[in-house]
Amino acid sequence: MNELLPLSIGIGLAVNLLLVELFGLAAAGLIIPGYIALELTRPLSVALTLGGGLCTYLIVQTLSSFTIVYGRRRTVAMILVGYLVGMFLRWAVAGLEEPPNVEHAVIGYIIPGLIAIGFDRQGLLQATAALLTSSCIVRLILVLVAGAELGP
Repeated sequence: MNELLPLSIGIGLAVNLLLVELFGLAAAGLIIPGYIALELTRPLSVALTLGGGLCTYLIVQTLSSFTIVYGRRRTVAMILVGYLVGMFLRWAVAGLEEPPNVEHAVIGYIIPGLIAIGFDRQGLLQATAALLTSSCIVRLILVLVAGAELGP
């Protein structure tokens, strides 16, 4: 699957650009549809990643009611909190298994933070719809291009 990652990200960038031009909706982060497309056969990982993005968004929204969080600070806060939430979810799902179960884990390390930034900019429903739509389109294109290599 690692050899498909660059192709998936490239296709995801093109699909994201097309969706922005046609509908004005951007997936929650430029590279995320490529990552999610490769993981669509693992719905628990996709759900954990989206849940991590939602938790990150809610935590930073709560923090912003107590502190001044805007602009670059907000972006860094989203990515940092997303990293921490993702690590916590990895630990909570894997528990103390040796080796840890990566079959059901949050995708990437900064992906939840990037998803949270998308939620913040576009809203939960629009960002999620654009992300899942673009990820499915990327997956369909990958099936056409890579075929059997893409298996579950």
